[in-house]
Amino acid sequence: MTGTGGTATALARLRADGDVPVDVSRVPAREAAERELSRPMYHENDPSLLQRGLNRFWEWLDDLFGSASGAAPGGVLGLVVIVLVVIALAAALWWRLGTPRRAPATTGDSLFPDGPRSARDHRATAARHASAGRWNEAVQERMRAVVRSLEERALLDPRPGRTADEAAAEAGRSLPSHADDLRLAARTFDDVTYGGRTADEPAYRRVEELDTALERTRPALDAPSTGTPA
Repeated sequence: MTGTGGTATALARLRADGDVPVDVSRVPAREAAERELSRPMYHENDPSLLQRGLNRFWEWLDDLFGSASGAAPGGVLGLVVIVLVVIALAAALWWRLGTPRRAPATTGDSLFPDGPRSARDHRATAARHASAGRWNEAVQERMRAVVRSLEERALLDPRPGRTADEAAAEAGRSLPSHADDLRLAARTFDDVTYGGRTADEPAYRRVEELDTALERTRPALDAPSTGTPA
């Protein structure tokens, strides 16, 4: 091996002429041997830094799986089954919960990105999306129709940047009999707009029915119609 050969060479270089060993104490002899072995000629065939790092990584990975398989019931096969079960659970949770919900924007017109339009225009657009089976877009446009209609009836002050949740909370104070339905509609809007969920026809019909019911409902006169409570 390189180490043994290098040591022998180093010791040989420490001998005087006539193969008579030089009387050198232990520490200086070790230092002299280390200096000799540090010369590049003894390390030409050493693995590179990258190769040494990869070797250490694979050794660590082998030890990790060896320890895990020893602890898992059934050895390596049991460990594979456990990993597959964990992956399946994670996929099921992702499918059930959807992508992480992003908080609605607090600046800009989050409900009306295309500028001011009438409630009638939003209803017509929602109906077209529903006829084509585009339920996400249909839910979004119908919720916009709900909020725009409340603004047109002066039950909500027109306010850029208002979110669906804020509109539902404010409208629920003047229309308390529909407060729960308003919150549910706002949540559905947020789910399809920010949460990566997919709406269906029943979800759209609920928002549509709420819009129709609100058109026929008079506000409670003893409750503030707009703004935030004092």
